[in-house]
Amino acid sequence: MNARMARLEVNRSGEMEVFLQVVRLGGFSPAARAFRMTPSAVSKLVARLEARLGARLVKRSTRRLQLTAEGCTFYEL
Repeated sequence: MNARMARLEVNRSGEMEVFLQVVRLGGFSPAARAFRMTPSAVSKLVARLEARLGARLVKRSTRRLQLTAEGCTFYEL
C-alpha cells in the first residue's frame, strides 16, 4: 500500500473520498483499483463512514451497488 492510501485509511476525509469514488466508478472493485486497494479495504472504509454518520449510504449486493436516500443526499453535498 502506498503512503497516500495509508493516510486515507486513518483520515476521515479519505473515507469520504473513497465513498465518492465508489459512487463515481459504480462499485467497490473499480474504486479499489483506482486507489490500489482491495475491495474489502474500500468496503471497510465506506462502512466506517456509515458508522460515523449513523446512516447506511450504500445498499450492497453481489451484482450491483445502489445508493440509499441518505447516500444520495450525502453524495450531493
